[in-house]
Amino acid sequence: MTDGQIVTEVDGRRLTLGNLDKVLYPGTETTKGEVLHYYTHVAGALLPVVADRPVTRIRWPHGVADLSFFEKNLPPGAPSWLPRVSLASTGSRGTGDQVTYPLVTSLADLLYLVNLASLELHVPQWRLDGDTPTRPDRLVIDLDPGAPAGLGECSRLAIIVRDRLADIGLDRCVPVTSGSKGMQVYAALDGTQSSDAVRDAARELAQQLTREHPDLVVWKMTKSKRPGKVLLDWSQNTAAKTTIAPYSMRGKERPTVAAPRTWDEIEQGAAKPETIRQLLFDEVLDRIDTDGDLFADGLLDNR
Repeated sequence: MTDGQIVTEVDGRRLTLGNLDKVLYPGTETTKGEVLHYYTHVAGALLPVVADRPVTRIRWPHGVADLSFFEKNLPPGAPSWLPRVSLASTGSRGTGDQVTYPLVTSLADLLYLVNLASLELHVPQWRLDGDTPTRPDRLVIDLDPGAPAGLGECSRLAIIVRDRLADIGLDRCVPVTSGSKGMQVYAALDGTQSSDAVRDAARELAQQLTREHPDLVVWKMTKSKRPGKVLLDWSQNTAAKTTIAPYSMRGKERPTVAAPRTWDEIEQGAAKPETIRQLLFDEVLDRIDTDGDLFADGLLDNR
């Protein structure tokens, strides 16, 4: 190791990890080396979450206090061993252009991308069969609070969503605090419905809950309607959309994580909002050691 750089072998791949002492989160003085350490130790839980899904990244080359950029295509200079898939662009122009996404199948793949300051990893709700997108294997309900609403209100709505999904047979649900303002509720699907059908069902649920709980829920994104309420964002199930991957870090002022939670925590947060908050990366590592992989235990392993 020299000048904050190491050359190492991971999964049989030679990686040069540089600028390890660079501070990526000035508010907590969290360095790139610490971020790489987090992703190394969370990989056992994260890799199944992103497996067979094209990965879109948000990169902060100079840390979260500086500019970021959204990256879909394979990074320039990517090694030949990094898995990839080329898919038709989903841009509004409909040009038919191809986007070549990286896939994350191993720790080496993951660390290569994180070494480029890819703090956030975003994935769709569907997987690939070879180079062909399949039908979604999970539904996601994104709960986005409008101030002064916060995680307490999100927790109340998450419980309502959980129970409503159970009524239609989707009883394998996992809550995830987003690492930003709100949370998501994931439900396992059997892969028989199209993305459009899942999106439409989520929109119908959002409309129903808005009628039933007008003091808490809003289904339209109009900002003037959102203060003090929670937007139930059904659109995250659109095939072209991506959502922050559970266990991904966030590019916020502090090194928070999209963290799977227990329903006991959500119920306590609904009753006592001061008890629930976004979790930091070191807390998530501690929770994996003590509680295991809450996302897999609640969703993936039960399919």
